[in-house]
Amino acid sequence: MKKPIIIGTALLALFVASSFAPFAAAQNPGYGGGGQSTLEEDLKLAKARLEAVAKNPHAGSGTPYLDANGVIGASIIAGAVFGGIFIAFVVRAKQAEKAKRAR
Repeated sequence: MKKPIIIGTALLALFVASSFAPFAAAQNPGYGGGGQSTLEEDLKLAKARLEAVAKNPHAGSGTPYLDANGVIGASIIAGAVFGGIFIAFVVRAKQAEKAKRAR
């Protein structure tokens, strides 16, 4: 009886582990050939990024909180959509309840 559960759990663990494998590989820059950047090139890019941030301190973190693509904007839009669906269900339930009483 427990054998199918163990097999299912093992398969689920295998599928989950295989779905995270590309993310783990993306963390490794793979220095040393293969058409990829070298450590020195990455250090130059990092220094250029730091200089760009130092020149533009007013730019902030780059997270657009109030933009529709940002954190708060997306939360407001999602809340409006799901809130509208909820209100539609409540109105429909009240109408059905009223129709049931009228019979």
